Amino acid sequence: MRLSGLEARKRFAAARVARLATAGADGQPLVVPVTFAVETGGAGGDRGDARGGADPPATIVTIVDHKPKSTRTELRRLRDIRANPLVSLLVDHYDDEWARLWWARADGLARIVEAGDPRHAAAAAALTARYRQYRQVPPTGPAIVVAVTRWSGWAYSESPTAP
Repeated sequence: MRLSGLEARKRFAAARVARLATAGADGQPLVVPVTFAVETGGAGGDRGDARGGADPPATIVTIVDHKPKSTRTELRRLRDIRANPLVSLLVDHYDDEWARLWWARADGLARIVEAGDPRHAAAAAALTARYRQYRQVPPTGPAIVVAVTRWSGWAYSESPTAP
């Protein structure tokens, strides 16, 4: 069953990890797991649907953190966003009991914000509040700020805890 924008956003926000999908100027897709925070009241929003109606605007933030990477400033996801700001983020729940399956997706426009910008500090604060690991080592790399333009999702059943 199709999820309303509001329900998709609710399930998305409760997840601990998302997959960020980008594509560069060459159209080659890239999908990477990211930690994230959903902020309400930012730019973006939900176009709504017949079942869910309009939803307050939301922004999703993620930051290149201290976990081992080949580089912190020239990651392909950052190059892709500079070339093509259209992105999607996906969260899902799998269970061998398929009545519990669901996924939620946020589509939007991304921009990169560097450390020193007040918007970066706000993103770092949101992530630090959400993940205890960042309280020990706050994220300092470039932030990706996504203005959500559409929430969508699917679930086998209405209840995320169906038997």
